[in-house]
Amino acid sequence: MVTIIDYGLGNLASIQNMIKKIGGNSVISSSAEEINNAQKLILPGVGHFEKGMENLYNSGLISTLNDLVLQKKIPVLGICLGMQLMTSISEEGNVEGLNWVEADTVKFKINSPEFKIPHMGWNHVAFKKNEPIAENLYQEARFYFVHSYYVRCVRQEEVLGTTVYESPFHSAIIKNNIIGVQFHPEKSHKFGMQLLHNFLQIK
Repeated sequence: MVTIIDYGLGNLASIQNMIKKIGGNSVISSSAEEINNAQKLILPGVGHFEKGMENLYNSGLISTLNDLVLQKKIPVLGICLGMQLMTSISEEGNVEGLNWVEADTVKFKINSPEFKIPHMGWNHVAFKKNEPIAENLYQEARFYFVHSYYVRCVRQEEVLGTTVYESPFHSAIIKNNIIGVQFHPEKSHKFGMQLLHNFLQIK
């Protein structure tokens, strides 16, 4: 069972529907008691970093999530803003994140007029590491993106995948049980289904 964290931001139903489509079970919850019993977690998110952290603080879930992710090592998948919230700090609001990964969230600095912000639409992800989450995704994997900020990892060994939008950026990260993707697997058809299927198989 996957628990999708409801903190007021994110495509919760879309993620749940995609998990159901691939034969998985999930629950959407904002209850600390229910989340505390999770076997796997998905931290979704669409919108502003500062608002996301504000909502998490107001929900009272941060201590529960820290215990599950950092102490109990429950597998967690951050999607889009959810991945960004895993970082130490963001330029979007200049606020601290969950600090699960040594990284910051920065705004695209584009020089060519042909590249618009936000980065929106389909783009390739080159997976750099042989990890279970990336199984069967090494050849021409394409995912759907919508974002103006991206994650910049300090440690290269925690970069799982990169994408080029004028310049390369870190589009997927991994640190032990912590996985983040900048793209939306729930909107990415067969590649998104494969990634979520892989996540369901992680022990």
